[in-house]
Amino acid sequence: MTFEKRFITKARQQVHSKSVGFLLGAGSSYLDGAGYPLAAQLWDVVKPALPLNDQKTIQGQIDSGCPGLEEALDRLDEGAQGEVQLRHRVASAVAEKFRTLIPPLDHHRAFVRGLSSRRERRVAIFNLNYDPLIERAADEESLLLADGFWGANKAFFVPNSFEYRLGLPGRRLGKAVVDPIRGIINLYKLHGSMGWFLDTNGCVRRGRPEDPTPAGARVLMIPPHQRKARDTGFPPYSTLWSEFRGVLANDQRRLLSRLICVGYGMRDTHVNPVLEAARARSNFTLIILAKSLSDVEFNYWKNYDNVIIATETRCALYREEGPGIIEVWSFEWLAKEVNSNA
Repeated sequence: MTFEKRFITKARQQVHSKSVGFLLGAGSSYLDGAGYPLAAQLWDVVKPALPLNDQKTIQGQIDSGCPGLEEALDRLDEGAQGEVQLRHRVASAVAEKFRTLIPPLDHHRAFVRGLSSRRERRVAIFNLNYDPLIERAADEESLLLADGFWGANKAFFVPNSFEYRLGLPGRRLGKAVVDPIRGIINLYKLHGSMGWFLDTNGCVRRGRPEDPTPAGARVLMIPPHQRKARDTGFPPYSTLWSEFRGVLANDQRRLLSRLICVGYGMRDTHVNPVLEAARARSNFTLIILAKSLSDVEFNYWKNYDNVIIATETRCALYREEGPGIIEVWSFEWLAKEVNSNA
């Protein structure tokens, strides 16, 4: 059997196995240019929404050698109050520009439709992006999705709601029982999201992504900079990251057996330690699907027995390296494969 056939067979087996979670990076929302911008394109998109002084400050860093917005903010961020405010203004500008984008939902609808048909009580999606594509797709498909918020007009964050057990009353052998509702999608927005804000009373709330942030409230989106880890220690991020670490490394009751990373370049220094802790488990498999990885990232992760990598130009299957395989690295392929048994 050729490397390509063996690779596709193994990749499909992992996608359709039990106890699998998903980590979505920017590539999962790009949609071949019809979706949201990638990190390298973000500065050009966000720049017009910032005050002129902020534009000049950040552009000056980029002109002096920073390759993009994330690196520029990292250089500016030394903990002073002024820089902190700059970071939040950037986050607000990202939300403002993203509100104007309405990408197609076909692939995301197929993705969530396939996940909801699984027999597990909960299916975990960890999302590094700000966009609401998963939420909108679930709404369009009328599927149950838990993102940590409860309420109607002014949804509020409930930290332990991800573990709420939902069921329907029934009877078996003459006794009352509760039949669990299966296929509920748990969505963890690890960097916050469009529509999330901290209100003037200090309450974490969620509004509609297309609505402007209320006056006096602060957008809850971790700005794109290298030191994101500092921000993840505060609510609501602390709960989301505790869940991320729990199902991958810490909570024996609900450890995932595999994680599929799609559209993530494997470069975030606050994300990778969690993946490393999971990879160190003998009964865990990490699947990486990305259009491209740098030589450093590819060569590092390919050397493990429990890692599968698919990129446009090269793949790795349990240490064995081979050529790229058309489309297997893409979110579109994953969505179609997930939905194939729905």
